[in-house]
Amino acid sequence: MTLPIDPTALDAEDLGEKRATLEMDHEAAVEHVRETFVDAGFGIATEFSPSELLNEKINADREPYHVLGACNPAVADRALDATDGRLGGLFPCNVVIRQVEPGRQEVYHVSIMRIARLVGMAPDDETMAEIIADTGEFVEEAYGNL
Repeated sequence: MTLPIDPTALDAEDLGEKRATLEMDHEAAVEHVRETFVDAGFGIATEFSPSELLNEKINADREPYHVLGACNPAVADRALDATDGRLGGLFPCNVVIRQVEPGRQEVYHVSIMRIARLVGMAPDDETMAEIIADTGEFVEEAYGNL
């Protein structure tokens, strides 16, 4: 299968990739990230711990890894309209908190809005550009307050 885009040609900005390191224990980091994203205008639609699931089901011995499914309802509504409902296949905007070592957590996020445009699920037009800009502002605020 030939990919429709060259992944090696993409950089962090193309994906809306954001990273931050928090010097705190995992549970405190999850709570801090949750509060920070809510304060920036996101709701947390869902959350789960892949590490807990994998450790329980297949004895994977994974370090703590938590996913917050963040969503700004007004922007999500606009994005669904702009993509004929297709963007829902990528909902919600996930924020990962993973322990890289005890007392040190990485917070990781990529923009589903940017990725949807890159892979053709969203149009490359002014409406989508505005949605991407709006979500980018929310994410920038959240990361600025981590």
